Parts: sequence; structure tokens; C-alpha cells
Amino acid sequence: MNDYLSKQSAKLNEFFLERSVFTVDELDRFLLERGGSGNPNTRKSLLAYHRRQGRIIPVRRGLYATVARIDGKAMPVDPYLIAAKMTPDAVISYHTAMEFHGKAYTVYTRFQYASAVQSPSLWFQNLNFKRVPVHKPLIAKNKEMFGVTKYKRAGVEFRVANIERTLVDAMHRPDLVGDWEEIWRSFEYVDSFDLSQIVEYVLLLENATTAAKVGFFLEENRNNSPVSDSWLNLLRALRPKKPHYMAPKKRGDCRLSKSWNLMVPVEILNKYWGEVL
Repeated sequence: MNDYLSKQSAKLNEFFLERSVFTVDELDRFLLERGGSGNPNTRKSLLAYHRRQGRIIPVRRGLYATVARIDGKAMPVDPYLIAAKMTPDAVISYHTAMEFHGKAYTVYTRFQYASAVQSPSLWFQNLNFKRVPVHKPLIAKNKEMFGVTKYKRAGVEFRVANIERTLVDAMHRPDLVGDWEEIWRSFEYVDSFDLSQIVEYVLLLENATTAAKVGFFLEENRNNSPVSDSWLNLLRALRPKKPHYMAPKKRGDCRLSKSWNLMVPVEILNKYWGEVL
């Protein structure tokens, strides 16, 4: 390595200490701010050198992670930070957001992020990272970041759907978060929700069935998480005009919730999963 590359390589120690996961664009900006040439070949040489040294590992094209070691042993990369860097607009969402907030009943090996940018599925460290498209009504209204909170750890700033958005997303796309037992057990003991955010997000999605499912859940669990009739009435006004199935794939044994025009599987009404056999 020539003198110029050696000097640039030394500067990277600061970069690696500050960022546990990074994109090549972030690296380019760092080098330019510190007098780098901006030559992509220089960056490639630096990355190749530090890969050989075991300082960094590739996650996928354009995305790298630094290697932290304890007693000489390489530690796994924080998967939430990987998910957060998969696309520029990535938001940790659905079941992964449930896990992040400590509410998920079951731990998955799948990490989901919402993004309007196309991104292929990735397997890394025996974990699957999968993009979920942003809801079209959110894009149309420029509300992709509604109900999103920013966090920062290990030098990486990342976005996570808050618990209110996550609840509505789970009701809107239950296929993405598991079965109904998973959804119910994950959210039934949340102490309190910001009902104004829930109602506003439901309005943004413009889906009557989702409004009914959210309202039904909140009403069923109001002993655990208090909700006034005024909030339920706002959701009830959005319910479908004719009965809709809560779980279209489970139409066999359902009962009509007249209050919500919702055909609810008996499994959910009776919470069969809570039975001890």
C-alpha cells in the first residue's frame, strides 16, 4: 500500500469506530470531507485492504459492517442496523418492529423493513432481510414516515415504526406478522396507545376492513389498554357498510360482530390458543 493509501487507511479507523454498519456512499463522503481524492478506485483499494485485515465484512453490494471482537472472537452484526441500511428510506416495520419494541410473542429470523425502493431479499448471518413495499396511500399523500421514530446506536441512525403504526400495520397485513395468536398476544397487554395516532394512520390507509379490525381489537382489549367510546366511534364510522371477513382464509367458522360489520373467526372470539390442553 502506497503512502497516500496508508494515510487514508489510518483515517478510516475513526470511521469504523463511529459506524458499525455503513454504505459506500457514506464512506465516500467521509473521505472527501477529510481531503480524499474522490477516486472510486482508491475507495475500492481501501475496502479490499480492510477486508483482508478482517476489519470489515461485506453485507451486500454497497453495504458493509465493521467487525467487533471480544476476546478475539468476531461478534454478530446488529441485525436491526442491517435492516435499517438496506435502502435509504428503510423503516423497521411489521413483526421486526414488534420485536424491537419488545412486544412480539415469538422471535423470528426474518427482519422486515418498509421501503419504496426496490431491494432484493438478503440472507446474512442466517437471518433473512426482506423489504415490504410502502402502502400506496402513504406514498400518494407523502406520509411514508408517519408514525416513525428515529433511534441511534453503534453510530447508526435508523427508523422504526412506532407501536401505534405497527398495530395498524399488523391488522392491515396480518400475513406479514404471523397468525392471529401472534398478533393478539403481542399487542393485548400494551399498557396504552396513542389513539389519535392510530385513528389518523387508519384514515391514511383508507381501508374500511382495517378500520374495523383495529376497532374490534381495541374494544376487545379495553380492559388492558383503556380506550374511550369516542375513539371507538371514530373508527366505527370507517367500518365497511357490509360484513367483511376479518381473516379471508378462515371463513368456515365465523361470527358476525354487528358493531364492526366484521366476520370474526371463532378462534379469535374465544381465544382458543389460550386453552391449556
